[in-house]
Amino acid sequence: MILEDQSNRRAAPAANGLPGLAGRILVKEVNWLGDLVISLPALRALRVGFPLAKLAVMVKRELAGFFDGMNWIDEVIPYTIRRGWAGARDRLRAVGKIRAGKFDLAILFPNSFESALWVTLAGVPRRAGFVADGRGAMLTHRARPAAAALDGHQSAYWLELVRATLGVAPPAESEAPPLEVARVHEEKMRTWLGGRRHAPEAPLIAIAPAAAYGPAKEWPAVRYTALIDLFTDRIGAECVLIGAPGERELCERIAAASRAGAIVAAGATSIGELIALLAQCAGFAGNDSGAMHLAAALGIPTIGIFGSTNPIRTGPRGPRAGFVYHRIDCSPCLARTCRYGHYDCLRGISVEEVAGALAAAGAFAAGAG
Repeated sequence: MILEDQSNRRAAPAANGLPGLAGRILVKEVNWLGDLVISLPALRALRVGFPLAKLAVMVKRELAGFFDGMNWIDEVIPYTIRRGWAGARDRLRAVGKIRAGKFDLAILFPNSFESALWVTLAGVPRRAGFVADGRGAMLTHRARPAAAALDGHQSAYWLELVRATLGVAPPAESEAPPLEVARVHEEKMRTWLGGRRHAPEAPLIAIAPAAAYGPAKEWPAVRYTALIDLFTDRIGAECVLIGAPGERELCERIAAASRAGAIVAAGATSIGELIALLAQCAGFAGNDSGAMHLAAALGIPTIGIFGSTNPIRTGPRGPRAGFVYHRIDCSPCLARTCRYGHYDCLRGISVEEVAGALAAAGAFAAGAG
């Protein structure tokens, strides 16, 4: 049975009816670390739905390390798009990489016009994605998201995409494996931590005090300082502060302000190394961020601190993941900064509340981490 064009249909036949089942499939991935984690169930569903195909992902170069431990991905195609005329050349190179791959099917996780243009110019014969951004005519297998994919957790959005366009069934959530860790990164970070820990036998708690989105997602830095001291005084834990290179100064200030101090790893790890570092932690507490989603996907006790964003939509997903969220009249506003200037949705969350939530998630139980 041939998979029909989806211009007039929402449902699709089973994935094994697609011509080129054993051919080459390209997934154009999303552009933010947290979204990469959230889209992972849909990527796994494609792997199950097309077990004989060669599965490749195309992703921004700075995010490529996310896939280092995934031996079920056959190829990772990194790309960079610079500004100005250099960016035009970069786009041509990206199209050339896709054309060189001779893919039978491209699946577009982003909703952008540009992602559809790339695979069309590259001559990929089958192109699947949601109709958005004026790109519908470039898609051979297209659909519009169902209401549940727009209202529920963001992971349902990409699962709906592969179901509605290709007939790929979602995997059972109970069977979802933890995020894989590359052995080379695991060994490197074990050595890196070993040279910096003062009490190797103590629980190691990862803390992410920054968020790329803006201050409306950032719990006050003084609370993180107090959280470090609480973990040390009551549990005897050590803390490691994680984040991007631009967040290192904030992490150093927080560590210096605490009585107990903390290891500062912000800016010192690649994405693959960050995954390996988190895998060696007994728990995670931090803002709604990519690191939060990584920790949850690894299966370690994880508590996300939410302010302007909606945890029902983008909360951490995992067997030991949860969040702290105080909904007030103006939240979730999804803004980068508080239009009223008070940030009460974040300021109302206490240090004790976060510590208690992480303890309830099992971070300090025997054998955690």
